Amino acid sequence: MSRLQRLAQLAQLVLSDPQPHVPSPCVSICTMNPVSQLCEGCFRSLSEIGEWARVDDARKRQVWQLIAARIPKP
Repeated sequence: MSRLQRLAQLAQLVLSDPQPHVPSPCVSICTMNPVSQLCEGCFRSLSEIGEWARVDDARKRQVWQLIAARIPKP
């Protein structure tokens, strides 16, 4: 399974599970794409990365929804 498939699968799991403590999407590939301005590892913007530790689970799920939409489809 590719890294993108694993991230998409985790996004689906997080968005379907209302449990507290939404996990971080960070996969330790912290390189910003100069064109999209998104992290190449987790597909978050710098502002989404920066706010992660301060926001509630509802906002984290919103970010996961954005991530799911940003993952390139094969």
